[in-house]
Amino acid sequence: MSPRLEIDDADDPRLADYRALKERHLNAEGGRFVAESERVVRRLLASALGVRSVLVTPPRLRALEDALAAPRPAGHPPAEDRPVYVASQPVLDAIAGFHVHRGCLAIGERPAARMIPAGARGVVVLEDLVDVDNLGAIARNAAAFGVDALVLSPRCADPYYRKAIRVSLGAVFDLPIVRLPSWPDDLHALRALGFSLVAAVLSPGATPLPRFEPPARWALLLGAEGPGLSPGAVLRCHHSVTIPMSTATGADSLNVATAAAVMLYAFTRR
Repeated sequence: MSPRLEIDDADDPRLADYRALKERHLNAEGGRFVAESERVVRRLLASALGVRSVLVTPPRLRALEDALAAPRPAGHPPAEDRPVYVASQPVLDAIAGFHVHRGCLAIGERPAARMIPAGARGVVVLEDLVDVDNLGAIARNAAAFGVDALVLSPRCADPYYRKAIRVSLGAVFDLPIVRLPSWPDDLHALRALGFSLVAAVLSPGATPLPRFEPPARWALLLGAEGPGLSPGAVLRCHHSVTIPMSTATGADSLNVATAAAVMLYAFTRR
């Protein structure tokens, strides 16, 4: 059983990781991230990632007892080494620096650098997606449609940033995430692994999605809203695919996360 430690001082030094979470100090160099909300913390506790501690209000502690009591995955420290800090809502808000209306936080350990799993059949590749909401939503979509990995260009946002994790509903805990060091040259490595690269574009010359037959192994490339995919990335792709739009409404594009969901549905249902 994890030790329960009552906290009544927002300046308690044991809670340094939780203090002022609006500041981006839980970065890759620190090897940590923060999970927020009961549903996300549950997913973290059930994942293979390390968990340093949990901070909850008394009502959330009662709701989380079953997840806290569950055995940790093999190779991780036992639950008794993971403190559970319990604080009233005002104290928790003072610690975090904002109103934590979900009453539940946890500090997790970032995974080591990942590789695309052997035998992967479909991956999503993102170029320069700096919006954490879109990144989190695409991670959630990728997990929902059984994508084997998420591949990021060097300038993509941090998938373990607090809001990205929350929007993904914790999908980033289980989805292998690979960051390419060189862009777009490292796309050749995906080609060498046997993936057919598919660019999601707005070009009228691209293949309409309903007429596209996904290859056996595919890598779907999506760019940031506005600029889309760079010419260098498109040049390295085997196919260019577009989602047909209604001409009556004047709309010419979808939100990138919505476009990802539409294309992943089409790819995986076939």
